[in-house]
Amino acid sequence: MDLSEYLPFWKKLTPAQQELLKNAVREREFSKGAVIHNGSSSCIGLLVMVCGQLRVYTMSDEGKELTLYRLLERDICLFSAACLLKGIQFDVMVEAEQDSVVLRIPVELYKNLMDESAAVANYTNELMATRFSDVMWLMDQVLNKKLDSRLAAFLLEECELSGSEELQITHEQIANHLGSVREVVTRMLKYFQNEQLVKLKRGGIELLDKERIAHMAAASLR
Repeated sequence: MDLSEYLPFWKKLTPAQQELLKNAVREREFSKGAVIHNGSSSCIGLLVMVCGQLRVYTMSDEGKELTLYRLLERDICLFSAACLLKGIQFDVMVEAEQDSVVLRIPVELYKNLMDESAAVANYTNELMATRFSDVMWLMDQVLNKKLDSRLAAFLLEECELSGSEELQITHEQIANHLGSVREVVTRMLKYFQNEQLVKLKRGGIELLDKERIAHMAAASLR
């Protein structure tokens, strides 16, 4: 495994640091549906995506889920090494949405690299800032956009990720992504179907009019 393909700061490490990483990094496989990280009490190490798709989400006290973002090939998951994020109490979960392969960097080793290398520390801070920017953008969407707009945007995102206009996804799964409940999502999807935007199928949804769905996704309360 050529780590230089996955770690942007690789060339700025010393030969000794590169050797430590080569010896410590382990490849791990996760099946679809596996929970990889379960809140701030879990600290399994930094995860680097080789292939597959992971979902990072949070959960309310009532058990309502909300997807924060997805991780795809070459993305790096910081929250699986939550103990590195000093002073930040932010419980998130990570699960595999597809069969996935990741590289795991032990927490202690990565912490030492951050202490020794300005390049690693700077990269980590930039990545952390990007992730929190993603989360703040999502919070703005949740607070200021109607559910129909958010649902439309989600369907378009799923279409892009899967490369198909026929989505294999349940109403319950959509509700978990959007921080809603299944009954509300079902009512909204039936409205979409009545408007001939989608066709509902058993265990799936077919997008019929992506242009109108995109227009709806752009609409907001403001």
